[in-house]
Amino acid sequence: MNAVPLVSAHNVHKSFGHNQVLKGINLEVQAGEVVVILGPSGSGKSTFLRCINHLETMDQGAILVDGTQIGYALRGTHLHKVKPGVLARQRSEIGMVFQQFNLYPHLTVLQNIVEAPIGVHGRSKTEAEAQAFTLLETVGLRDKAHTYPRQLSGGQQQRVAIARALAIKPKLMLFDEPTSALDPELVGEVLATMRSLADQGLTMIVVTHEISFAKEAADRVVFMDGGVVVEEGAPREVLENPSHPRTRAFLSRFIERV
Repeated sequence: MNAVPLVSAHNVHKSFGHNQVLKGINLEVQAGEVVVILGPSGSGKSTFLRCINHLETMDQGAILVDGTQIGYALRGTHLHKVKPGVLARQRSEIGMVFQQFNLYPHLTVLQNIVEAPIGVHGRSKTEAEAQAFTLLETVGLRDKAHTYPRQLSGGQQQRVAIARALAIKPKLMLFDEPTSALDPELVGEVLATMRSLADQGLTMIVVTHEISFAKEAADRVVFMDGGVVVEEGAPREVLENPSHPRTRAFLSRFIERV
């Protein structure tokens, strides 16, 4: 592992009104590492993930991605918010997959995937489409390139969303409960795609309730509750022998799957 982490979060706080969601999160993620964040609903997992790429703004603290605090620029000793165009460039190497697929319904699968590489990264149509077909091959959907999202199952749509996120050639992938909106029989195909990405060495931070994925694909498991990191460690250590009562209570609900 490298000495300098790809993602470094220090004392991250976030409130919505009087509801303090994040209460001082500290976390580092090395390049090539797969980190799975577990925790009950309302623990702050998704909010923290969204703070990484500045979809939510922090109230306090810092999150650096490859040495840059997304959404800000350092001038002298003070951080200043950057303009939207600069923010877009800062985000351009961070892919994100959401609970909902967020595909453009009026565009084909192929058009959904090539939009950002062409429109944001300035790649040629030929190059972008060639890469898109390669990515569709990776997620097992090459034959769906010219179909529309409404013609796909939920699992297929989420795999297209993963291909779209990969099309910008990200250095970091964020997954926010990517299987929570899927019917149970469709979850496996999405998790298999994610496992393949993990095997390829892509840096991933995954918020999920899929304990089996955490056990099989994660390098490290982080358990959050009440806006703080309660414990973290190797998957076997956290999932099979958790040290904190809150972690044990949470995992007891999934014991048959651990």
